Amino acid sequence: MSFDPRSLERLRQLGRQLPEAIPAPATETKRAAKDSRPRHKVETEQDPKALFHELMQVSQDGTVPEHLMARLRDAEERVDSERRQQRNAPSPVTQDSAASPSALPTRSTGKGKNTRPQRRDVIPGSEEDSLYVAFGQMFLEEQDDEMD
Repeated sequence: MSFDPRSLERLRQLGRQLPEAIPAPATETKRAAKDSRPRHKVETEQDPKALFHELMQVSQDGTVPEHLMARLRDAEERVDSERRQQRNAPSPVTQDSAASPSALPTRSTGKGKNTRPQRRDVIPGSEEDSLYVAFGQMFLEEQDDEMD
């Protein structure tokens, strides 16, 4: 960028009149002090049940600020996802079973509840298994009759 000679001279004069440099803000030291202070259990708790109990103890009238409710929801979702991963991990018993993974009903991954019934682990060919099959057929036939 170029300046005409008059503007350049004016900028030099203003530069001579400026006071000393302003010291850098001390926000970095405040952050370091804030991070080193001991934190309340509400801020550090990872278990959703324990966090809920801490929130109720801290709250005088039972209300909880939105940011803490979001923290509780995040903790619950994290625990649920860990449980799902453990449940979906193949165990030696399920690997030996005759049912293939594609025969099992698929689970939705949406946020809503999954209301699809899960098939219980029963011995193929047992009386309980035949009752499950018969009930499933009867249920499907009733649905077909209702649609007609």
